[in-house]
Amino acid sequence: MLPGFAGSRAHASIQSGFDKPRGWLFASASCRGVVAFPAPFAVQAGGDPCLDAPAMKLARLDDGPEIFHTLQGEGPSAGSPAVFVRAALCNLQCVWCDSSHAWKLDETDAPAPGGASRAFVEIDPAEVAERVLAFDCPRLVLTGGEPMLQQAAWIEMLRRFRRSRHDAIVEVETNGTLPPEPDFDRMADQYNVSPKLANSGMPESRRLVSESLAHFASSPKAWFKFVVSRPADLDEIDRLVSRFSLPASRILLMPEGCDVESLDRRAAWLAPACLDRNFRLGDRLHIRLWGDRPGT
Repeated sequence: MLPGFAGSRAHASIQSGFDKPRGWLFASASCRGVVAFPAPFAVQAGGDPCLDAPAMKLARLDDGPEIFHTLQGEGPSAGSPAVFVRAALCNLQCVWCDSSHAWKLDETDAPAPGGASRAFVEIDPAEVAERVLAFDCPRLVLTGGEPMLQQAAWIEMLRRFRRSRHDAIVEVETNGTLPPEPDFDRMADQYNVSPKLANSGMPESRRLVSESLAHFASSPKAWFKFVVSRPADLDEIDRLVSRFSLPASRILLMPEGCDVESLDRRAAWLAPACLDRNFRLGDRLHIRLWGDRPGT
């Protein structure tokens, strides 16, 4: 976390209301589908989290937004120095999510004292760009949560970032349920698309959006990373690869796990599966280096 920056605005537009499952409020959004907001923090009536966002909603780390300099731990650019900006909010809630702090409140779903959200802070795109540029690193990774829920705010931030860094490389980590708007797409160099399998605990109707996956399948910017926790997942992956004509040269199989032992155990049987299919074997370098903790 970069010291010396302050001024992140308190969350001002909140309203109470709960829907099932407990601790979540569901709102219709023009960015295709249903968007889940951690209750009781929701966009005001008439607001749109994709198009009308005056500020960015970022995950909270300690006393500020989760923006940090590290090595990319996953995907085709693993090992590359990068600045990560973690968006708050997500339209999925996977059972094994290792960044659920970006979209949950706390163990009891209780709001923070004074009405501010524990889960996220609101911050102007200009301030986000300033923080990112201070690290003097060309590679920027937009992660989450689900960053594609806030495309308008990202566009403003990325304009400022690219204006100052002509060598900028922008990666977007997404679950693949929301296609990019044209202006956003022009700002992105690489999509790390991670379609969720049944092992995520999410119903297929929410985790697989045909229109969106078809878009990414046709994009030369997109790579596809599948989180694999059991051998039966391989059959599901094969069906998705065939259904959406995903190119084998841009598919990675990554073992699910938040400790080195779990990664090694699953990688042992994933490696031959990758050889059989001409897929890449992914890893989780940050888990090996620093363990399972935010800000890495």
